[in-house]
Amino acid sequence: MDQSPSDSTCSSSCVKLYLCSNPEDSITERRALREHVFPRLREHCRHTLGLDVRVIDPFESSDPSRWPDEYTRQQLIEECRESSAGPFLLALVGHQYGTASLPTCVEVSEYQLLLQESQQAGGSTQELERVYQRDENAIPPSYCLRPPHRHTPSPQVEVSEEEQSKMKAKEEELRRVVQTTVSLCVHKGLMTSESAHSYYRSALDADLRFALETRPDNNIVGRCLVYVHKVVNAKGERQKGQMDSELQPQSEAATSDLRTAPTDEQLLSELCDVFLPGLITSRRLLVYITTTECDHRHGYTTAWRRGYAESLCQQAYANLMRLINRFNAAETREDSQLGDALARERAEQEELCDTLSRLYDIIRPEEEEIRAYVKQSDQQCPLVVTGRPCTGKSVLLAHCAQQIKSWLPDSDPVVTYFCNLQQALSPKHLLASLCYQVASRYHSDSSTEQGPSFYLTTDPNDLTSIAKSRDYKSNCGPTSILNSHRGPATISLTELKERLSSLLSLLPSPNQPLVLILDGLDQIENNFVCPQIIESLPSPLPPGVKLILTASSKRTHVLQAVKLHYPQCSLPMSEGSAKESGYICVQLGPADRRECVRLLASLLSSSGRRVTSGQQALVNQALTSCSLPLYARLLRVHTSLWYSDSDVTESSLPDGIHASISALLDHLEQKHGYSVVARAVSYLTLSRTGLTEAELADLLSSDNEVLSEYVQQGAGASYSVRVSQIDVERLLLDLRGFLIRMTFAGSHVLFWVSRHFKLVVAKRYLGTHEVRREIHSEMAAYFSGWWTNGHAKQFLVNLKSGANKDTAQIKIYTDRQPPSQPLVFTSLSKGAGQVNLRKVVELPYHMQQSGRWEELVHELLMSLGFHQAMVRAGLLGDLVTMLEGDKGSSQSLLLRERLLLASTLKSCACLLQPAPLELPMVMEMSLLPYLEVFPLLEGYVREIRQERRKRGNGLGVALCPAPSSVPPILCLKSDVKAKDVSVAEAAGTECGIVAEIMDDGSAWVWKGSRCDVVKLSLSCEQKELEFAGVKSSGQFVLLSTQCNKLFLWDVTGPEMFLEVKDPLKTEFEPKSDQQTPNKIEGFVRCQKKLFMWWKDESFVSVFNLSSETLTHFQCQSSVTSLVCSSNGFYMYCGQEEGTVSIFDTDSSSLLGSFTNSNRSAVTLIIICEDKREMACVDRTGNVTLWYVADKTQPARLAKERFTGGKSNNILNTDYSEEIDTLLVCQCHQVTLWDTCNWELWDQFLGPQGRAFTQAVLSQDGHLFLASLDACALVLVWRVCSGECVLSLETNEQPHTILKTATDVICVTRDGCLTVWDSEMIAAAGTAPKIGCGVKDVVFEPTGEWFYTTDGSEMVWRWRLKTGFPDAKFLHDGAVEQLCLSQDNIHLVTLSAGEIYVWQTETGQNILRISGSRATEILITPNSNFGVSISKRGLSQVWKLAYGSIVCSIHLYLSDAKVSPESTFLIGCHRGDLLAASLWSGSISKRFSCAESSEHVVAFDTLSEHPDFVVVMVASGAVYTWKVAEETVCRHFELPYTFQCQPQDFQMSSDGSYALLSTANDTMSLLDLSQIRLCLFRAEGPVIKACLDRAGCFAAYISLEKTCDCNLYPRPVLTVVRLTDGERVGSVRLSKNPLTLVACRQQSVFVGFEDGSVGVYSVSDVTTDREEESVRQGENLIGELKQCPFDKAPFSWLPLPTPSMIWP
Repeated sequence: MDQSPSDSTCSSSCVKLYLCSNPEDSITERRALREHVFPRLREHCRHTLGLDVRVIDPFESSDPSRWPDEYTRQQLIEECRESSAGPFLLALVGHQYGTASLPTCVEVSEYQLLLQESQQAGGSTQELERVYQRDENAIPPSYCLRPPHRHTPSPQVEVSEEEQSKMKAKEEELRRVVQTTVSLCVHKGLMTSESAHSYYRSALDADLRFALETRPDNNIVGRCLVYVHKVVNAKGERQKGQMDSELQPQSEAATSDLRTAPTDEQLLSELCDVFLPGLITSRRLLVYITTTECDHRHGYTTAWRRGYAESLCQQAYANLMRLINRFNAAETREDSQLGDALARERAEQEELCDTLSRLYDIIRPEEEEIRAYVKQSDQQCPLVVTGRPCTGKSVLLAHCAQQIKSWLPDSDPVVTYFCNLQQALSPKHLLASLCYQVASRYHSDSSTEQGPSFYLTTDPNDLTSIAKSRDYKSNCGPTSILNSHRGPATISLTELKERLSSLLSLLPSPNQPLVLILDGLDQIENNFVCPQIIESLPSPLPPGVKLILTASSKRTHVLQAVKLHYPQCSLPMSEGSAKESGYICVQLGPADRRECVRLLASLLSSSGRRVTSGQQALVNQALTSCSLPLYARLLRVHTSLWYSDSDVTESSLPDGIHASISALLDHLEQKHGYSVVARAVSYLTLSRTGLTEAELADLLSSDNEVLSEYVQQGAGASYSVRVSQIDVERLLLDLRGFLIRMTFAGSHVLFWVSRHFKLVVAKRYLGTHEVRREIHSEMAAYFSGWWTNGHAKQFLVNLKSGANKDTAQIKIYTDRQPPSQPLVFTSLSKGAGQVNLRKVVELPYHMQQSGRWEELVHELLMSLGFHQAMVRAGLLGDLVTMLEGDKGSSQSLLLRERLLLASTLKSCACLLQPAPLELPMVMEMSLLPYLEVFPLLEGYVREIRQERRKRGNGLGVALCPAPSSVPPILCLKSDVKAKDVSVAEAAGTECGIVAEIMDDGSAWVWKGSRCDVVKLSLSCEQKELEFAGVKSSGQFVLLSTQCNKLFLWDVTGPEMFLEVKDPLKTEFEPKSDQQTPNKIEGFVRCQKKLFMWWKDESFVSVFNLSSETLTHFQCQSSVTSLVCSSNGFYMYCGQEEGTVSIFDTDSSSLLGSFTNSNRSAVTLIIICEDKREMACVDRTGNVTLWYVADKTQPARLAKERFTGGKSNNILNTDYSEEIDTLLVCQCHQVTLWDTCNWELWDQFLGPQGRAFTQAVLSQDGHLFLASLDACALVLVWRVCSGECVLSLETNEQPHTILKTATDVICVTRDGCLTVWDSEMIAAAGTAPKIGCGVKDVVFEPTGEWFYTTDGSEMVWRWRLKTGFPDAKFLHDGAVEQLCLSQDNIHLVTLSAGEIYVWQTETGQNILRISGSRATEILITPNSNFGVSISKRGLSQVWKLAYGSIVCSIHLYLSDAKVSPESTFLIGCHRGDLLAASLWSGSISKRFSCAESSEHVVAFDTLSEHPDFVVVMVASGAVYTWKVAEETVCRHFELPYTFQCQPQDFQMSSDGSYALLSTANDTMSLLDLSQIRLCLFRAEGPVIKACLDRAGCFAAYISLEKTCDCNLYPRPVLTVVRLTDGERVGSVRLSKNPLTLVACRQQSVFVGFEDGSVGVYSVSDVTTDREEESVRQGENLIGELKQCPFDKAPFSWLPLPTPSMIWP
């Protein structure tokens, strides 16, 4: 726990307060603060500032023997001063001064003076001589109190109350004698008053003076708080009388001797009236003085004390909060926390390097070798520092890292230091961290004018290219080098390796060399990680790069990896190095013994101790046997306990590191108690990233074993008992030097200085799996917050009772008072709060280690809150890794759901990392289409919506538009494959195992979701085999090699390969490299037999798996296909000449043959045994059906079916017996056959200029998937409509599409596997669309039903609750317009000049009106009349239900609107605004303004003010026109810069807001209520905008480049609040929108160009309106339980002829 000199309080993560008080006079006050102030203060600071609060009360225990001595208290005060992020001292000064303690040590001269003067005064010195003993080991030599009189209690020793009283009386008498003697010495001038005061001063006085005297002002100003309580008449009359009677027996002699000794009142007065006021003026010390005047009779009663305690609590809380807030006002913790996790890790590495370098106490000669290596410019091999454990390799390299800049004064070296202190780091994490550190250091050094910046491009075709740019505003930062938008979550291990190699090759230069120091890689438990890191480094090292590594001598795999990667090496630098070793080796041995002796003496001297000359011989002997710096530090603990008269022998000092650590733990157990020590070191050992001091205290208080022992020691069994902070602090003080404090995840945590402490602790206390699991479980409970908010925890305690001290075990429930553990601390200030980094880092680890898999999955991995915290903390990559799970792990709980979440996060990483608060909307949009497939994700979506309601604003999804793509659940690639290697062949089994054969002869296998792609190696005669091909059938995989060997693998069993030997094909190896191996064309496994055929061969080999015998069947020509009967008795062989031969497999006889008419090769044979039919598909796609009722009789031709058109060869076929469908894929078309009747079902042509390469059916047959040439997509067609509905993205051109029972797997040419869930594809492919782009949307006022048109002859009616259209209204022509009456009874459409009137409830077309010549139709607000507007004829007003004309309007009114009261039709005619009566048709009103004759630009009616119309004219003037009275009021004129666009103009129903225009990236609105113009800036051009008629919000769609991954801007829907302009929410739209409409029910409808509709609910508490659409949207989850094609919408037909013809 060594404190770094550079550590300032500003960088601390904890407020550490020392509570200074008189223990006898502050019990009530301290208890009140402990119960009411400090917990509340801690919670407040954790939530608002991200700071923890620890209060150290040295007198918390009720047992004075447990109180620390003055030296310990001074250490604690210094610790608080140095490490507190704010105030460090809280002092309570009461009306009692307190008693002084006997000094722990008295120098020899002073002690002898006291003895001499006491004897001369006639006093007895026997007791003084008994309690003090001379100690020559103290510096300077002193007399020290013997152990029973020290405040160093032993928990195991029980002392009776009677003995305690006697000891207390003796101590009091001895104190009086010492103080009397000191007074005599002062009186005689033998001792100064200053020296004498140390014998008089109480603990309160001594602590205050130590904390406040001789300290810099900046250590006191604003950091100390003192409360002085003066009590007048504290002692009542009764108490005074008792004290007077007690003082009477004292002799006059004694009184006269005490005249020069200050009384307690004098000392208290000097403290309160002289010392503290002096600091108020000189150092601005905060002192609060309270005076209480008590009653003369009763004095200072308990009621007075309680009242003061209450007021003290209020005052202390307010003052402490003010000081803490002021001290941390400049901190930007929330902003820094949102930064990249890699940036935090870089800062942590720098701090760790600095901390370890300060442990470099012994100069090592090996430092010169490292210095020479760094300075040598032509060295291109790494340097490896090896040595035995504990030799100081890490400390040496940390020191060298600090010295390198001074070693290279002529250049500006970039030093990248990485030390691994964690055991579970993945290669991706390590490489990402190294890439970031190297890049960020060069960026920070080159961001000045001295040199250019560098960045690594993210072009997938050139991942290693590095470009130089002098434009510092470009992507030249470290995040672009790693591309933080594609961080470790989305970058593969291969890409990271390439990037690190590129960085090391191209960034360093002679002026800026790179020194890369990698420490601790050999300590990673997975032995494959370190070699992977080493293989990522360039070999040989580029000029300007120096690589230094550490490796323990026992870790041979690291040294071997370096040797293999660097086979060549320049001249060695030391005699022990060899040129062929591959690296320069520096062997770090034990340190010089004399240096270790010097180090030990220095450590002892710093604590005021030394050893005698006799003891030194034993120390020298021990250091000779083990001269390690860590051993010397451990010896300091043991030898500091020695006294000059201690009986020490050779066995007094332990041998070696581990024995010394065990001895240290023995000592700590005796001093602090077994349970406290065992549990404390166990928690520190098993923590993932160390523990803060506060966390350690909380964990010990939550531990039943510790608390049980604590209660038995006298702490009491109260409801809120805790392990006192002072006990934890004293334990940590004893561990000082062996714990280092480092920053991790934003907090200062304690870490063992050496991993060997972990090894000893594990062996000593954590020997069984059950104990380790228990510790992890306790830590998981703590970080999950199970026992917070007053939840009591049960534990058993053994209490002794009765005269016989019988032991009784009782249950006790206590509140351990742990802090709350939210995932995100809710800040009172405006903001999103701070992430609880400690929880998100530690909790998943401990849940996993304690075996709580269900809790881990359900409470964290499937929790939106946990995802938000991880993403905001910059740990998106770690979250993805946790969701995907450990490869090879057996934990498959909710695996597919987790894979979908991980895939979604990876696909949106570029958006989420810079904008983590967008996570809920992104996940809701991504998951909604697939809730029927994954119903267990309903809770996740429900959590999103609950979080939005709780937040009070946001944009939700009430109806998700049909997806245009499907996210893969897995993307896999082997990290070892070479770049220029491609897939030669791939095959998959029915259970999902995939095998790939590459063109370099290697084979790779993927065994399922929990596995990586691994290389398959087979050897023959000590030579690794090269593979040529792979085939699959059922559960079997058949591998063929370049040397004509065959191996069969049953994937359901163990990984065993059976060699299949065929004398005709496998016994002959190719004679030369030019000779191609025999290519197996396919095989079929039936029963216990294997049927195989080869390319261009006319025989079939049948291998019996049971007997391993082989039989051959000879055919007439080359075999092209094969199928067996279900019982395996018959074999059907399709051949090159169009012939099919039937064999009896038992007798090996040919039963018959038949040939198709065109003699084209048979590529597929389908046997229907029930119908006794056999269908043969030839090479050109034609089908021939044969009756094969009797195998012994010739087959009879049933029918032949020809596809027609081009006769291209078949690429592949896909037959589904369940749905009676056959897919035949040719390069120009895909053909579907109905195999029930063998009729051609449909044919699909490929896109123009593209050819199909493969096609497969979906599971249900409603879709088929196909790949095209030169296209890195898998396209999905809907069979019923023939439209391409989905595009599945891959990283490269697909090679093979495979189907399993649950997945679709695409194998690309470079060997990558992309896995999609089949049901997800079906859900997305069958999502509702109306065919063409949505051109118009109208909706009912409730929003439950809405209608869309796409310009075709259909109008679709949708139900929001189900998300599907339930009906379609057919017309005889294209629909031009539709209107819905406000009572929802009638739907009016305009199609081909005819007007259709429909009843919405029945779907009946009640009217079809011809001859209207209408170009626009309207419905009056009262739903009684329709208005048809014609440009070339009369505009008609007609009764909606009957079609009869009421009146005609002769003038054409453009942009017409019906007045809210259904009395006028208002519109523009040649720039004038006219109102025509709906009763007579005459123009009865005209807008006129005497001031201006300008044309009317825009107008709108107001439903809430039906008499008025808002009018805007060309000059920008705004008027209100009262139509009935024809009165006009001019309000104001818009500036000329604001132009109203009539096509955009919209108004709210109350006239408060008007949407004026959209231009470029700006939306202009007019706030009529406050007469102000509002501009809303978007991130890109605004293409659509609409205004909520209620005047609550406006919505617009803009084209924005939301991430670097998109080459083009994407549409984004944004909703803004009109009252203050704040953004309510936004959502990225996955496709191009055509229509945007706002609904009164706070919903926004968006129609897309693919025919789908999205409905987005607006949640905003400021509107005070219910979110009806959101509640309806909740029912969307799990609504559909059947195939969408089985719920086809009703079709409502129009009247066959017009029912009415207008003249």
